[in-house]
Amino acid sequence: MFIPLKDLNPRRTYPIINTTLIAANVLVFLYQYTLPQHAFKAFIITYATVPARFPAALSGHAPLEVAFLPLLTSMFLHSGILHIAGNMLFLWIFGDNVEDFYGHFTYLFFYLFCGVGSGLLHVVFNMNSTVPALGASGAISGVMGAYAILYPRSRILTLVFIFLVPIPAVLILGFWFILQFLSAFASLGTVTSGGVAWWAHVGGFLMGMLITVMARGRQSARWQSA
Repeated sequence: MFIPLKDLNPRRTYPIINTTLIAANVLVFLYQYTLPQHAFKAFIITYATVPARFPAALSGHAPLEVAFLPLLTSMFLHSGILHIAGNMLFLWIFGDNVEDFYGHFTYLFFYLFCGVGSGLLHVVFNMNSTVPALGASGAISGVMGAYAILYPRSRILTLVFIFLVPIPAVLILGFWFILQFLSAFASLGTVTSGGVAWWAHVGGFLMGMLITVMARGRQSARWQSA
């Protein structure tokens, strides 16, 4: 049992976008739970990603926006207090330094791109599922992948049982990714009836790593040419 609590990597600028994303997620979550039960279910069905809508939309049997728009809106929905608390904790820990690297508006684009990309990967592996997929996990996985590339040696203050231990980020994130990949692999061939979108986590993390490797390479090339 271990819970990351805080990174010990100082930031250079205030994380405006990261803080706004956290606030937006919390506000939407609070709004969800002001709705009556039937309205709550309709809200989730409308704005969560439902994989089965994609083949229907691509074959002309449903509007394209019904399938594709929820790839964005589902990133701001959560199924319960533990779901949003875990996601926002990880976003708070890792997002500020990644925003430092990318800059505010580029970071927003990066976050949304990873969220949409990871959502599409979930759809690919669950094409016939009618179970709504929701949560910021895919986008946050992208942020975590970026952090693993940029700050692998940064220490993460982690609660290990009852002890606070500073652990290198590469160990925390590497262990987390291995768990996600093994769980995703084990889910192959099973019928989705709910639970965790493992492939969205895996895809988001790898996407964040790849984009950040490319961005850092271009940044290094600019410095050398200057």
